Amino acid sequence: MNGTHILGTFDGSLASLRNNVLMMAGLAERNLANATKGLFERDDDLSNIVIADDEEIDVLEIQVDREGLEILLRFQPVASDLRQVVTSMKSSVNIERIADQCVNIARRARKLSAQPELPLIRSLEPMFAAAAGMFADAVRAYADANAELARGLKARDRDLDELNRVFAEACTERMAVEPHNIQGYLNLIFIARFIERIGDHATNLGEDIVYAVMAEEIRHTQPPPPAR
Repeated sequence: MNGTHILGTFDGSLASLRNNVLMMAGLAERNLANATKGLFERDDDLSNIVIADDEEIDVLEIQVDREGLEILLRFQPVASDLRQVVTSMKSSVNIERIADQCVNIARRARKLSAQPELPLIRSLEPMFAAAAGMFADAVRAYADANAELARGLKARDRDLDELNRVFAEACTERMAVEPHNIQGYLNLIFIARFIERIGDHATNLGEDIVYAVMAEEIRHTQPPPPAR
C-alpha cells in the first residue's frame, strides 16, 4: 500500500508539473498571436496586452522550477522519469524566452504604429507563420511525447533562418533608397530577428523532448539536407 501511495503521489506531482508547462505554452502561444496581430493591424492595445501578460508566464516559470526541484528532492526519480522532470523544467525556460520575444515584438510594433506603414512589413508574414507553426508543434510534441514531430523542428529552423536572412537583406536595400525610413527598417530587422529566436527556442524544446522520450541527444547535430 505504501508503494502504491508513493507512486500515485509522484504521478500526481508529475502531472501537475506537466500541466503547468502546458499552461505556460498556451499563454505564450496567445501572446505570439496577439503580438502578430498587434503588429499587422497597428493595434497598440494588443501590443500592450502582450507586455502585461508576460508577468503571468514569468510566475508560472518560477512555479515549474520550484515544483521540479521538489520532485527531484522528494522522489529522486531515475531514467525516463528523471528525463521527464528535467525536460519539463528546461521547457519552461524556453517557453518563457519565447514569451520574452513576443514582448520584444510588441514593443517594436508600438514604435512602428506611430509612423507611416512600410509595405515591406507584409514580408514578415511567412516568418510569423513558420515560427508559430514550429512552436505549436513543439508544444504538441511535448504533450504527446512525440519524438518524431520534435525531431523535425531542426530542419524547419534552418528554413526560418533563411527567411530571416532574405528579409534582412531586403530591408538593407530599402534603407539605401529610403534613408528617411532607416529607423523603421531597423525595427523590422529587429522583429525578424525576434521571430527567428522564437524558432530557435522551439527547436530547443524539440531537442529536449527527443531526449526525454528516446534518451537520445540531438543537440549540436545537423538536420538532414532537404530532399532534391
